[in-house]
Amino acid sequence: TASVSVALVLLVVKTLGVLYTGSLTVFSSLIDSMSDLFASIVTFWAIRVSTKPADSKHRYGHGKAESLSALMQAAFIFGSGLFVIYDGIYRLFYPQEIYKVDFGIVVMLVCMALTLLLIMFQNYVAKVTNSRAVRADAMHYSVDIMTNVMVIVVLTITENLQIWWFDIFGALVIALYLLRSGYKLAQDAISVLMDKELSDDVREKIIKLALECNQICGVRDLRTRDLGGKYLFEMHLELDRNLSLADAHKYTKQVEASLQKHFPASEIVIHQEPVGKNS
Repeated sequence: TASVSVALVLLVVKTLGVLYTGSLTVFSSLIDSMSDLFASIVTFWAIRVSTKPADSKHRYGHGKAESLSALMQAAFIFGSGLFVIYDGIYRLFYPQEIYKVDFGIVVMLVCMALTLLLIMFQNYVAKVTNSRAVRADAMHYSVDIMTNVMVIVVLTITENLQIWWFDIFGALVIALYLLRSGYKLAQDAISVLMDKELSDDVREKIIKLALECNQICGVRDLRTRDLGGKYLFEMHLELDRNLSLADAHKYTKQVEASLQKHFPASEIVIHQEPVGKNS
């Protein structure tokens, strides 16, 4: 709610900045704030959905709602970047005068102050709730601080050195940042939605934890996926074929407890096999 509210205020303030200065760099920052507002609204919806408990139709929960929202955010951000590039190319052929630069700088300073307050609050919330979505949103707004600083630098140089094209250059740099952010966001979201395997570090950690139980002879057919906020592990554990069913179950529960300790809330599916069995 705080994120949506601040994004809306930033949108209004930067709109005034664009109207009073005519700067393309300020306009590109306004476009960035529009994507922030859209992203915050979608994140608000995603958190509401993803925190719902699992039900009979969604046995693994609703965690992937965050990835769906990220994909929508990526499309909007990418489109925003393309729009700024188009406007920048247009202004190369039809330059527009920039005026009231001091007002534009004041607008960006106000936006920086509001953004810093929001980031501080988001980091606190992320620490208390351990929400990946809130933490990601805070990181996104942290990058906005650097964008605002760049806008102030561009306005200052454009005003003092009278380099009219520097405003377009600054806007294009921000547009490229938007394209890069949209691409990376889409890439991460698609990886989760397509059930991409977790990193090698996570897989190696799982195998290491499983083999710490002395009765486990081997780990085979390990499969992992991100369910959106929690992991799913599926594996075959090889045990001594002479163990009783009760003992095999006991050692399997030890492995599950160890994995749950290191990967809280993870879903774990284990198939037990006698050592030496090929299928």
